[in-house]
Amino acid sequence: MNTDTALWLHRTAPVTDPVARLICFPHAGGSASFFRDWGQRIPGVEVYAVRYPGRAERLGEPLATDLRELARAVADAAAPLADLPLALFGHSMGAPIALETAAALEARGIDPVHLFASGSCDAAYPSPEEWADPGEEDDPAVIERLLTLGGTDPELAADPEFQELVLPYVRADANMFHAYTTRPGTVVRCPVTTIAGDADADTDRRPWSELTTGGVREQSTRGDHFYLVANPPHSLIRETLAAVPARPAA
Repeated sequence: MNTDTALWLHRTAPVTDPVARLICFPHAGGSASFFRDWGQRIPGVEVYAVRYPGRAERLGEPLATDLRELARAVADAAAPLADLPLALFGHSMGAPIALETAAALEARGIDPVHLFASGSCDAAYPSPEEWADPGEEDDPAVIERLLTLGGTDPELAADPEFQELVLPYVRADANMFHAYTTRPGTVVRCPVTTIAGDADADTDRRPWSELTTGGVREQSTRGDHFYLVANPPHSLIRETLAAVPARPAA
């Protein structure tokens, strides 16, 4: 594994003779540790979690401010892993980062075999009135939103040290996500599966059927925006990737 790959992508568990690789993109305010046990839960698939700069192991680095540039850096790091079928899984903010990473990989001649857009659905973009400016929220409002979305322990969220450490990159991610717009002509070739909780009032809305020529499959599951904490889609991922044709030996 080269230096850039090791910096950006954490292999969650070793896998003997994997048939495919899956790169997982965390949500806004999330880190690679969110997917720490996935490599043990999807047999035959080598799982990597993206390490965003400015948190966890990369805490001392500048925070990302441009979602498309972030995706290009991930694509550079992921390219050496494309000797096996490569799939992408993005949750919430991670879904558009996965989309832009897929576009960057395809521009390099690397075709991801599937993109899983978690916490997202195939629908028109929200109107400007629905799209709140994260810069307008004070710290208590940001914490409250984290708790409302789920995925954050309330006791931990109340810890001042936790807030001091986490709030800067939560805000930075929200601002980056808020500033991102899909460029006209951004269309990928890989098939997309959207996955949304049936009680999710904060589903990311994105016209996936217009963003890929590979077709869109929509899946609903039990839960809210962080359905995957209690009900991770490991079986869906495994079954989807098992249907991908094996890559011919070089």
